[in-house]
Amino acid sequence: MINLSLKKNVRNWLKLSLGDPIAKILANNSHLTMTQLETLLIDALADNMASKHVKYDEKAKLRQTKAAVSRGSFNRTLRQAKKNVIQSIYTILLLGYLGLIENTDLYPYLEASNKLKAYTTTLADFMTHKKGAKEQLRIIETLRLELETTLNSLSKPWKTVSM
Repeated sequence: MINLSLKKNVRNWLKLSLGDPIAKILANNSHLTMTQLETLLIDALADNMASKHVKYDEKAKLRQTKAAVSRGSFNRTLRQAKKNVIQSIYTILLLGYLGLIENTDLYPYLEASNKLKAYTTTLADFMTHKKGAKEQLRIIETLRLELETTLNSLSKPWKTVSM
């Protein structure tokens, strides 16, 4: 039986994570449905938070849906999510291999990745130490707004060449 505290902690973390404006932009432009993303997060979080392996029928109970989700449904969604992640990576590899994407085309995405890292590091540092709260909150807000702008810009389709 799943621990009530674990269930509450996982659901709170999911609510915060999936409600985060940057996570929403990233999720809306990914190949994952929100259900698949939630399932991937539960799969990773449950074992981590419980400090032991949590069975899949128990992980299924951690989903935020009101209706019960079967272990089979949870596993099917998890399999689809993992397949989508792998296919996304292979799409990038294929485009690079065929010469449709050059390193320079990927630079804005790598830069966004570095900004995401800076944002998460600054946020984690703030949550841990809470030093200079006013200044750090201003920096965090500036980083978040900059990230939102960058990610929204990158989510637009590539420009096509007219002939």
